[in-house]
Amino acid sequence: MSPPPPGRPSPSGLPPQGLVALDYEIAQEQASSLGRAGRRVAETLAALAAAEGGGGAETNAADRKALLGEAAAAVWSYFVQRETIGLRRHDDAIRTYGIPSAVLARLGAG
Repeated sequence: MSPPPPGRPSPSGLPPQGLVALDYEIAQEQASSLGRAGRRVAETLAALAAAEGGGGAETNAADRKALLGEAAAAVWSYFVQRETIGLRRHDDAIRTYGIPSAVLARLGAG
């Protein structure tokens, strides 16, 4: 028996084997991409926290603003990655990463 044409399920109701493999590869790439975006969030938030915790003269307002912008961009990218795989609520991610309200305000979510 030959495989069904593209877009039609097989007689057993299961997708053709090639589609299962493709779905698996797509899921792997989505997880990898989300992981990279999450690491970027963690890195930028750590840099922001270090700058704010250090206080002192070495961190001026312009540096803090730049770090805040980088953190907001990383969080926005992470949220977009989450939404593309169907994760619409970000409350758990906000708690997990400890995303400050100043960063969320930059996203319009504060």
